[in-house]
Amino acid sequence: MESSCVRHTQIPATSKLFSDFLYNYERVKPFFPHYFADPDAFKDALLQIQYPDSRRSALISALRPLNPGSASLEKLAEPGTVAVVTGQQVGLFSGPAYTVFKAITAARLAHQLTESGIPAVPIFWLATEDHDLAEVDHAWVFNRDAAPAKIALAPMSNGVPVGTVVPREWPIADLEDALGDLPFAGDVIARIREAYRPGATLGAAFLALLRDLLRDLDLVFIDPLIPEVRQIAAPLLSDAVRNIPDLLAALRCRNAELEAAGYHAQVHIEDDSSLLFLINGKRNPLHLQQGAFATKERTYNASELAQLGPALSPNALLRPVMQDYLLPTIAYVGGPAEVAYMAQAQVLYEKLLGRIPVIFPRNSYTLLDARSSKLLTKYRLKVTDLLDTHEHVRNRMAARLIPAALRSEFENAARQIASSLESVDAVLNEFDPTLEAAAQKSRSKMLYQLERMQRKIANEVMRRDERASRDADYVLHLVYPHRHLQERFYSIIPFLAKAGLDVPKRLFDETQLACADHVVRSW
Repeated sequence: MESSCVRHTQIPATSKLFSDFLYNYERVKPFFPHYFADPDAFKDALLQIQYPDSRRSALISALRPLNPGSASLEKLAEPGTVAVVTGQQVGLFSGPAYTVFKAITAARLAHQLTESGIPAVPIFWLATEDHDLAEVDHAWVFNRDAAPAKIALAPMSNGVPVGTVVPREWPIADLEDALGDLPFAGDVIARIREAYRPGATLGAAFLALLRDLLRDLDLVFIDPLIPEVRQIAAPLLSDAVRNIPDLLAALRCRNAELEAAGYHAQVHIEDDSSLLFLINGKRNPLHLQQGAFATKERTYNASELAQLGPALSPNALLRPVMQDYLLPTIAYVGGPAEVAYMAQAQVLYEKLLGRIPVIFPRNSYTLLDARSSKLLTKYRLKVTDLLDTHEHVRNRMAARLIPAALRSEFENAARQIASSLESVDAVLNEFDPTLEAAAQKSRSKMLYQLERMQRKIANEVMRRDERASRDADYVLHLVYPHRHLQERFYSIIPFLAKAGLDVPKRLFDETQLACADHVVRSW
């Protein structure tokens, strides 16, 4: 496997906050107390962890049924062992590919910390509480021609925690058709059928598949819907209820600080925000109304709601705080959006836990096969050249197909026109300087027409060369499908079907935590 690095600043839609988090830490230091690239940051975070033995014991007991025979869980049971945590919504067929990349990063970081003398295990948080089914009810895959295909569950009612959803049928036949004759499609479908059995919940199927695909990483999985886990988290959520006014004030102040620094606030705090949901069959939002907490059914005062700790569910900002109350977390592995969440959540951490773990950026990948690598070489393109509109990329590729002699003639013509116009400009400037602007405008028009003619020729070449058109479709669909980074769009499933079930292990073996850039890997 060959690799190269691309700075995230070269990737479209990278936020200023995430860019500075990676490359200009001093600018974001007020929002992130620990610098992920500083080895001493982990030592500092370790010293701040105050994790009672009783909580550790209760959590291990709660997680044993979900993690039978896990060596990592037994290691976590030992006093002094810390957690490197990551997680993801329980999406169909493992969700976006970066789900696996998060797990690989967490496992690699835990391994590195252990080697440095800090015993650590990787933890994967199954986000089963989320209730937005539309975000997780589908997966995108591709076939031998890299043609994108969307595989989706049949429409269902929404509002319940997605981890509890039991679909009428898993679209495995659709997935099999979409993968086509990819070399390892049969192996992948067999694993899918084993995990996505009739009657399984979305959370259970996701867990079964991820555990199978990532067995070499020995992750500990945690599901916040487990009753015993909810019971352990209840004191933290009850404490949050009692302190909601202060927590909201701190968040609004933090949002103002982020915006004043030129950044964005990932989560807007509405006037009736409470940071909490109530799970009672469905996951019902709790709204603040005149100092009380209200659902559609009834209203609770703070004292009443605090008694319902096990039934409470945190929003996106409070959730990581609950996670790190439950776990002795030394580091949290997340992507750009989660880093932005943490810039806000840091004030909640300080008020409820008195500490925050090291926020560590997940590894980010674009995976190229032999064909796409050859096409990039043939057309003299880099991956970053593909992160543009389909039309612009096709035009650029088409331009590479113009015969060398014709291209040379156009280049000579452009040079000659520019040279001649420079001579005219010099004489014209002596004659009447006020005409210089008109001359510049005429120059631009002439060069534009020449460039336009080149584009027409390039497009005609592309039209005549069907193979070149197919090449453009292939590399664009694989690398930048629907103008999304590959890892955010496709599931890991088609990559396994194309390159083998050992892809996660191969990536783990070659992962370099020291590189915060986006990594392009070619097989």
